[in-house]
Amino acid sequence: MNRYRIAEILTSLDRRIIYLAILLATIIPFLVGFPQPIYVSKESRDLYNWVENIPNGSTILLTFDYYPSTLAEVEPMSRAAIKHCWRKDLKLICMTTVPLGGPSITERVMNDMAKNWAVEELGEEKRYGVDYINLGYKPDYKAVIMGMGTSFRDIYPSDFRGVPLDSFPITRNIDKYSDVEFLYIISDNGIVDEWVTIANRQFGIPLGAGVTAVMAPKFYSYLQSQQMVGLLGGMRGAAEYEKLIDSEGMATLFMGPQSLVHLMIIFFIILGNTAYFLGGRKV
Repeated sequence: MNRYRIAEILTSLDRRIIYLAILLATIIPFLVGFPQPIYVSKESRDLYNWVENIPNGSTILLTFDYYPSTLAEVEPMSRAAIKHCWRKDLKLICMTTVPLGGPSITERVMNDMAKNWAVEELGEEKRYGVDYINLGYKPDYKAVIMGMGTSFRDIYPSDFRGVPLDSFPITRNIDKYSDVEFLYIISDNGIVDEWVTIANRQFGIPLGAGVTAVMAPKFYSYLQSQQMVGLLGGMRGAAEYEKLIDSEGMATLFMGPQSLVHLMIIFFIILGNTAYFLGGRKV
């Protein structure tokens, strides 16, 4: 069999075979396991260390700035962040700058973590209004971020459910950035720029972020300028954080399928290029 015949066979490969191979590469790791070594990056470790050094019982601001379309990639970061914070008994003031799905995502994740994970891991349910609160969404994110530097209540007189903030112990003595220890951003969009330039640059609140893998390189300059204490990039960053807090979650589970699918894609790219060079103009 000459090289032209080999090239012809490779280039005529039914695309359904490729789709099936990708499907199997996705499913098989879930069934039989495909453990991946996870090496923690400096950016992830710096974020972990900063949160670890926050005094127990302090209050921080946690944002859910992502859309439903990126749940698989960024929600593991939210859950890992909550686990770390609640192990230190940190109080979480939660909010979102995303109108489509943001408030309901916040409500769903926080309620699930408070009523299920906290009971299993900590032995008690976390209480709404005492251990955490959902402020919800307000329009015009720049005005929101700026206004919260002066008074939370000017922007959020009540929580997501319409109850005045003064009714809750968690917000009774909290009214601006200087009253919280840290800003933890989980985002799939460029809102991180606004948080850095307004909340950090103008009001001095330290912050860290978890973002999608495709956006992470954009924010490394904030690490170099020390305007951001740490950064989680994509599912890999979430898996690193899960390793740091010693609690395997969705990100660690998904790393196996993701790695195998990437290897499969690389294999087919090599196969296609091999066919091209073997066949030349005849293929």
